[in-house]
Amino acid sequence: MKAVLCESYGPPENLVVKEVESLIPGIGEVVIEVKASGLNFPDTLIIEGKYQFQPEMPFSPGGEVAGIVKTVGEGVSHLKVGDRVMAGTGWGGFAEEVIGKASNVFPLPDGISFEQAASTMMTFGTSYHALVNRAKLKAGETLLVLGAAGGVGTAAIQIGKALGAKVIAAASSDEKLNYCKSIGADMTINYSQEDLKTQAKALTNGNGVDVIYDPVGDRFTEPALRAIAWKGRYLVVGFAAGEIPKIPLNLPLLKGCSIVGVFWGGFFRNEPHVNAENFQTIVKWLVEGKVQAQIHKKYNLEQVAEAMTELTSKKVKGKIIFVT
Repeated sequence: MKAVLCESYGPPENLVVKEVESLIPGIGEVVIEVKASGLNFPDTLIIEGKYQFQPEMPFSPGGEVAGIVKTVGEGVSHLKVGDRVMAGTGWGGFAEEVIGKASNVFPLPDGISFEQAASTMMTFGTSYHALVNRAKLKAGETLLVLGAAGGVGTAAIQIGKALGAKVIAAASSDEKLNYCKSIGADMTINYSQEDLKTQAKALTNGNGVDVIYDPVGDRFTEPALRAIAWKGRYLVVGFAAGEIPKIPLNLPLLKGCSIVGVFWGGFFRNEPHVNAENFQTIVKWLVEGKVQAQIHKKYNLEQVAEAMTELTSKKVKGKIIFVT
């Protein structure tokens, strides 16, 4: 089978596409014939040795896939050969086959395409975990989403609206913000032209934001935190803008707020049953049309370097996927 391989840490141009041996599942695992896989910011980190988990070399990046169960390992009872599935894998997904831990492989209803499913697993899994399990976002509260036009951002907007929140989308261009409004955002902030703290306070009548969803970090974190409401929750999702920010701890003291870590990769490994419950709701919402993955562009595996370069260009609206 064909796979994108990282054989040494470095930029996307170092990745190679090779024929490798077909996979054999272990206990509690299944092998999935990949039909589509989603590209996410952690994929650009893992190939440079900068991610929280680092597999042994050589490995394929790619943490979310959709496809058909090819073989089933010992101890797996809820899946069978031929099932349409979606899965979070951590890595290995940029290939024609991937091994999935059965506890994080879910049946896919016929009404959901492989492309939709492959755009959903990591982004909606992360955003649902963040907003429901970690922030306990309530109807009527205000949610500020940074990096709102990206994969996890577009998922957070839609989940926030499904939960009954008022959503403020923050992004770097009017084009991106118009896109965010088209998928449900109530209000917007262009943080390349407007002061993030001032605008967030103004849009909440000076009260501040109840929940802040931050996958970008860097220079955006502190001004956003300064706009949080009393007893607000600040969700640390990632650092796509570059630097990991250092927060003055007097801010959470004065605001009575919580700074909450969100790491879906650790969550689905440590709490697989809760993650499975989350996906029951996510899949239900997909079927009902309450949420929908936003696909920016489709590539094939040989175009992996081009796709990763486009992702890091900060011009992507929604998700990039690979089709196999």
